[in-house]
Amino acid sequence: MKLQAKSLTAEAFAPFGDVLDITGAPDKIINAGFCERYHDRARMDFGAGGRAGISLFNAQPRELPYQCDLMERHPDGSQAFVPMSEHPFLVIVAEDDAGPVNPRAFLTAPGQGINILRNTWHGVLTPLHAPGLFCVIDRIGDTVNLEEIVLEIPYLVVN
Repeated sequence: MKLQAKSLTAEAFAPFGDVLDITGAPDKIINAGFCERYHDRARMDFGAGGRAGISLFNAQPRELPYQCDLMERHPDGSQAFVPMSEHPFLVIVAEDDAGPVNPRAFLTAPGQGINILRNTWHGVLTPLHAPGLFCVIDRIGDTVNLEEIVLEIPYLVVN
C-alpha cells in the first residue's frame, strides 16, 4: 500500500493526537515579558498506576520513500515526541479495527512535535535527518505498555 505523506496539521492529526507547536496567540506572557507561554498543548494520559516520564531517544535517520512494516501502540498511556533539532520527521498513524487500518502519513514542519493518544497505532520514530534526537514524554509504570504488530503488507510512504 502506498501512502502520500501530507503536511502535519492539528485538524488532520486530531483523531490520533495533538500537534505541539506555537500556532495562535500565546496564552500568557511570563518572565517579565520575555517569554510567551503556549499552555497545555497536549492531551497527556498516563493511566492508573502510572506517572509521566521524560526520556531521550536517539533514532537513526530514514529516508523517503520509506517502507513501514512495524506498527505499535501503547494501551496504558499517551506518548509525546519533541524533536531536539529543527529537522522534520515522519509520523505514521492508523485507526484501529483489530489492528491498524486506514493509515495516514504526515511530515512535520520545523518546530512541531506530536502527542500520540493512548492506544493509537503508530509507526516507529522516523527522523529524516541526523541527529534523530527527541525528548519523549510517556507513561512509566509496572504494566506492559507496548503492543507491536508486523505488517504482512508494508506501507510505502512517499513524499
